[in-house]
Amino acid sequence: MNTASSAQLEAIVFLDHFADLPDPRQLAKVIYPLNEVLLVSLLGVLAGAETFTDIARFGEKKLDLLRRFLPFANGAPAHDRLGEIFAALDSGQFQRCFVAWVSALTGLNAEVIAIDGKTSRRSGSKVAGVDPIHMVSAFAAGRRLVLGQVKVEAKSNEIIAIPHLLDLLVLEGATITIDAIGCQRDIARKIIDKKGEYVLALKGNQGTLQEDVELFAAEQKAKDFKETKVSRSKDVNGDHGRIETRKTTVFHDIDWLCQRHQWPGLQAVIMVESEREIAGKTQRETRFYLTSSTAQADKLADCVRSHWAIENSLHWVLDMVFRDDERRIRSGNAATNFVTLCHIAQNLLRQSKGKDSMRLKRKTAAWDDEFLLALITP
Repeated sequence: MNTASSAQLEAIVFLDHFADLPDPRQLAKVIYPLNEVLLVSLLGVLAGAETFTDIARFGEKKLDLLRRFLPFANGAPAHDRLGEIFAALDSGQFQRCFVAWVSALTGLNAEVIAIDGKTSRRSGSKVAGVDPIHMVSAFAAGRRLVLGQVKVEAKSNEIIAIPHLLDLLVLEGATITIDAIGCQRDIARKIIDKKGEYVLALKGNQGTLQEDVELFAAEQKAKDFKETKVSRSKDVNGDHGRIETRKTTVFHDIDWLCQRHQWPGLQAVIMVESEREIAGKTQRETRFYLTSSTAQADKLADCVRSHWAIENSLHWVLDMVFRDDERRIRSGNAATNFVTLCHIAQNLLRQSKGKDSMRLKRKTAAWDDEFLLALITP
């Protein structure tokens, strides 16, 4: 089979996962089929497009390439038509199609999955009374792939959104890490019911529980942990004049805490004591986590550290490579759907071979058609 027919076959396989996505347009008036719209948009974003105007220009200049996949009998859509279509697409359905595609792509399990939210700051407008969108995403920390996302109206609504996101995912064998806003009994119960494990940051939103944990940890530390069962680990990292030491202590003997607070699936409490030396100054911080895992300190310390991959490898990349905070797309569901499109592109770029940065891979996709095709033909 030649390169063109092979690429065409793989493109159709990719689009199959979005075949059930409802098209909100009157079918009798459809000039640009939805699969063509999705294909030109994805390839455009992979090649550096950051707006619908960019995608339209990509489609205009790369029409011969696009026709290696699909007919594009009426050419590629203009930017205003693209905006209208993405504004009308059901964002929830689009996200579910995305999750199905990722599941088929990765078969992911036994992975640390970090859950966190990010606001696309310029997707809102004070003048128009439109709030910026806030997306809660699930991120496979080890493979640095986005597994799914759910839109919420504001950061305070993450508590409501997280269970919906968990419903979309296969959690069996995975460890779910969430910051303090997700430290809720219902969320812990859902993770356990779906046969996953959790590591949840504990802060002031669980008042008496946090107080009991802090008091217990302080008492046991003062006694050099001789009256309780613990496992411990330590790691030291340094770069750019910063030295950070992290000591992780896991309290495994917490039956009294479980009886007092009835927290679903609780098996241990994690204490992470960090000390940072920067420019001759020392900063100290102690953080606590609840976990349903029976693992030892070294593994749980890795889980805690892995959570921050979502900041460095997802949120930072969205801002610095895909210019998420600069994008002024506000009509209907367009902003939400464009973020999902960027998540698809990011996953494909992550999966590609080579050690080039994400930024350079996007530029190469714009310059080299064969590299662009390789991104969607694994």
